[in-house]
Amino acid sequence: MDQDLQSIQEARYLLEAARKAFQEFEHFSEPQVDKILAEMSKAGIANAEPLARMAHEETGYGSTEHKTMKNLFAAEDVFNAMKPMKTIGIISESPEKKVFEVASPIGVIAAIIPSTNPTSTTIYKALIALKGRNVIVFSPHPSAARCVNETARLMAEAAERAGAPKGVISCMKIPTLEGTEELMKHRITQLILATGGTGLVKAAYSAGKPAFGVGPGNVPAYVDRTADVPKAVRDILTGKTFDNGTLCSSEQSIVCDEPVKDQVLQELRNQGAYICNASEKALLEKTIQTPRRTLNTKIVGKPAVKIAEMAGIQVPAGTRAIVAHADGVGLEYPVSMEKLSPLLAFYTVKDWREGCERCIEILRFGGLGHTLSLHSTDEGVVREFGLKKPAFRIVVNTPAALGAVGYTTNLFPSMTLGCGAPGNNITSDNISPLHLINVKRVAYGVREAPKSAPSSVKSSAIASPNRQVIESAVDQWLGKKKVGAAQVERVSKAPPIQPPSAAVAPPLESFRQLESKPAAPVKTSPPAKAVAFVCEDDVRNAILTHARIVVGKKTIITPSARDLADANDVFIPES
Repeated sequence: MDQDLQSIQEARYLLEAARKAFQEFEHFSEPQVDKILAEMSKAGIANAEPLARMAHEETGYGSTEHKTMKNLFAAEDVFNAMKPMKTIGIISESPEKKVFEVASPIGVIAAIIPSTNPTSTTIYKALIALKGRNVIVFSPHPSAARCVNETARLMAEAAERAGAPKGVISCMKIPTLEGTEELMKHRITQLILATGGTGLVKAAYSAGKPAFGVGPGNVPAYVDRTADVPKAVRDILTGKTFDNGTLCSSEQSIVCDEPVKDQVLQELRNQGAYICNASEKALLEKTIQTPRRTLNTKIVGKPAVKIAEMAGIQVPAGTRAIVAHADGVGLEYPVSMEKLSPLLAFYTVKDWREGCERCIEILRFGGLGHTLSLHSTDEGVVREFGLKKPAFRIVVNTPAALGAVGYTTNLFPSMTLGCGAPGNNITSDNISPLHLINVKRVAYGVREAPKSAPSSVKSSAIASPNRQVIESAVDQWLGKKKVGAAQVERVSKAPPIQPPSAAVAPPLESFRQLESKPAAPVKTSPPAKAVAFVCEDDVRNAILTHARIVVGKKTIITPSARDLADANDVFIPES
């Protein structure tokens, strides 16, 4: 069997098993679920380093040390943050409003895992999914399939040891584009949790399912003239070099106020960064970008020294990051793009207003809605940035890479960061278990419904309108003598059929008889004179008696009569 067919079949098999598991798991109590999550957390903590080493060896991205920290962050920090969250049963109650809310699981979740943060994202997604009594099926990036499968296996075994049904956590061993598409679009899948590149996220949103996808993060770091420069540089380099820049929230550019430019550049050198000259920048940009103007994936997650070697640049041993002065933002300036490696663009601005505009320009080039980092002691500047920047995580005086995910801030610890509508995402939040449940609301009546005012107009079913008054008005308008009742061309001589009472439905057999018998042919009679006036009652009687009404150019027809007649082919023109 071809690999794509095997992958599709595997996706279907895993989804069927997941559905069976969900049918049992959705009835678990909060203590049962908490016990399962605690066991999964312990397994993640115990295996953080081996899984990190496996991910580093398989993908070649980042470092084992930092991937271990990310695994611990997912297994411990995420678990501790979500413990107090209520996601099962009655989650809130308001006696005053007489409303209470009940959490309902979503069901089977398809989770797409990237190659940059494979094991930590798997631990994190497994925990937040099961917290809401969902089940989850993983589709790993092909270059990280082995480490993701091992992580999913450890999480599944831990969950089952604690009483979870088999199949609550599973992973595709043959991940292909076709198999992943089947996983996302299958009728069993209830929601997609996608982390990856722009193309993958777009595919998730196009699958016809509810989806949480996250976009790229071209993160600018603004250094204000009031900043503590040594700390600002230390934070920027800490974030940029963490796991060699593979977090999407890592800094990509420094936007620096002119008064502190020289101090910032010197501090960068002091703390291990290399500043390129013009010729070195040209070499670096050729290495960053492919001829098709896309990111060269060979530099992703690689150390600065290795990237310098690839570009043909001589840098000191131990160089932590490479910085290049940027002349603009866009595809023609490769250093300005998201680089997912320890490379930084450097911009100089005259003040915070110009800095604000430059940061917005950078965010618009592949980072809308994601993250911005700000280093300042001026609270007014901080608030202006908070009000005006198109980023939903603005972290202040901390590494962007770690602040955005909640490692060094009080944001919810998350490996999936929403970019909101500007980034074409459904949410701007750090994704948590609260995004993976539905909430039903039970509301008691607290006010009597208003009584309807008595109508001054009688229904046509009770009494017909005063025809003499209408005909008199028509006569006056036309200036003619009184015209009698509407001249109707009769097809059947049967008496008018009264409409059935609204309180009693006709027997089912009568509808079946109507369906089985063809409609009676409509007979025509000799030409008749057009009537002067037609109301809705005239049309209804014509329909019930299988008659047609002759109308002319001067016939006055009420709008409701015309609509009903057109729908039932009642009118015939005067010959």
